[in-house]
Amino acid sequence: IQFETAKRTYEEADDALGLAISKLCWDGPEDQLTLTQNTQPAILTTSIAVFRVLRERGLTFDVVAGHSLGEWSALVAAGALSLPEAVKLTHLRGQFMQEAVPVGIGSMAAIMGLSLDKLREVCAKASAPGEPVEPANLNGGGQIVISGHTSAVDRAIPGAKAAGAKIAKKLSVSAPFHCSLMQPAQQRLSVAIADTVISAPSVPVVANVTAEPTSDPATIKDLLIKQVTAPVRWEESIQTIAALGVTRAYELGSGAVLKGLVKRIAETIDITTIGEPHEVTAFTA
Repeated sequence: IQFETAKRTYEEADDALGLAISKLCWDGPEDQLTLTQNTQPAILTTSIAVFRVLRERGLTFDVVAGHSLGEWSALVAAGALSLPEAVKLTHLRGQFMQEAVPVGIGSMAAIMGLSLDKLREVCAKASAPGEPVEPANLNGGGQIVISGHTSAVDRAIPGAKAAGAKIAKKLSVSAPFHCSLMQPAQQRLSVAIADTVISAPSVPVVANVTAEPTSDPATIKDLLIKQVTAPVRWEESIQTIAALGVTRAYELGSGAVLKGLVKRIAETIDITTIGEPHEVTAFTA
């Protein structure tokens, strides 16, 4: 690891978990890293390692948000949640989500070019008792991800195409996130998080569940629990951030998925992805 602060961040996560998440990130094995109970704390730790190095280099910010798991990283960045607490809880969150629905029983699919109302109709038709499918990630730019029972998702894909979707394709995921099948995980997370201390964040956090800024610790805790089964209202969240007058944003951690979404939702926001060492080095506040 090039940066001492990043190295210390990974060590802090390893100590909190009693598990070498750093070794999994760098050396694998990949089949262990891709288990969602390991992926979640690994992505969170990586995002915070990048954030801490940038903060040392003068990064300042007025509001934070994160997509799904990213909301946990946003809360750590804003000081609402400590990194040790966050890695432990996201490790459990991943475990609870995976155990809520056996592998293969749940799926997700990306739909392009259908309105939310149209897609809700498609999902209602494709659902059956014990086999729900629901809009899960309202990503913006015409993209909505649906989530639910594999049989229902398989029915919804041709239904979406028949309703006029440009693209309807299954995603490679380990569980059907952000839908009602995640209720067992939600209940277990509410117990696990009960005694966690959440502080008032240093800046408002725009929450996935409401797409509104909040700084109230009790609300933040409640929304982290609700987020497990609720849709990620990403398009509205970015519209909220744009309406607050934000014109510059940074996507921290691995990948550049959000950059593409933000560009399609709010042209007024100039967004930079920072995750690789050369991108961190190139950053100037």
